[in-house]
Amino acid sequence: MESWSRFIYLGVGLLALGWLLNTPEGLLGKADAVGYAVCHRIDLRSFHLGERQLPLCARCTGMYLGAVLGLLYQAIIGRKRAGTPAKSVIVSVGFLVLFFAVDGLNSFLSLIPGAPYLYQPQNWWRLFSGTGMGLAIAIALFPGFNQTIWMDYDPKPGMDGWSKFGGVLGLALLLDALVLTENPVVLYPLALVSAAGVLLVLTTVYSMVWVMIIGAENRYQRVGQILTPVVAGFGLALLQIILLDLGRYWLTGTWDGFHLG
Repeated sequence: MESWSRFIYLGVGLLALGWLLNTPEGLLGKADAVGYAVCHRIDLRSFHLGERQLPLCARCTGMYLGAVLGLLYQAIIGRKRAGTPAKSVIVSVGFLVLFFAVDGLNSFLSLIPGAPYLYQPQNWWRLFSGTGMGLAIAIALFPGFNQTIWMDYDPKPGMDGWSKFGGVLGLALLLDALVLTENPVVLYPLALVSAAGVLLVLTTVYSMVWVMIIGAENRYQRVGQILTPVVAGFGLALLQIILLDLGRYWLTGTWDGFHLG
């Protein structure tokens, strides 16, 4: 192991230990701290485990569950595929992004007295729109990662037609249906997965950034070779979360979400 790699592992380990020791207790407490860095965590706009709200609001829960699902799905159907998705997929993803934007704007307008809005915001709308955006993020991120990392990436698109996209969309709808049951047995693991999705997305992005910083694009052939860039990417992701946590806690003095009214 190169000496600079040891410093990366040590630094990231210390960073993770410091974060773990200074965030709320328990698995859900750590998940709350991740959500705290990226989400408003408004109680009324969140699903609940009994009386306890999930680490992320309904929209962010859907977005990061969708991102995890989309990345795993593409890894299964085409591990190193890096081509641009088919036009039919791009158009479909465009509609998902538009749905996310419209629903978010509609939800925001509903908070303004007298402002017009299209329909009554509901958490299930937020969940669906967030999940669609999560799929869009994954469909854009996966080929970008492969193009950056692998020496022998496959130039074919992973999402080469509507049949592949329809498959992941069907799985996303099933996932949302499970969330909407609000069954604690289902919601507990999904709450943890959604928070892990924040780290997964950020780590993927920062791993690409790290590889570009050190000028090592397209130098890797095996999964084992990318351990150091991924650890470095995770460290940068965790650093972002820590800084956002510190800033928000300094401003609010609480780990709670924002309060309406």
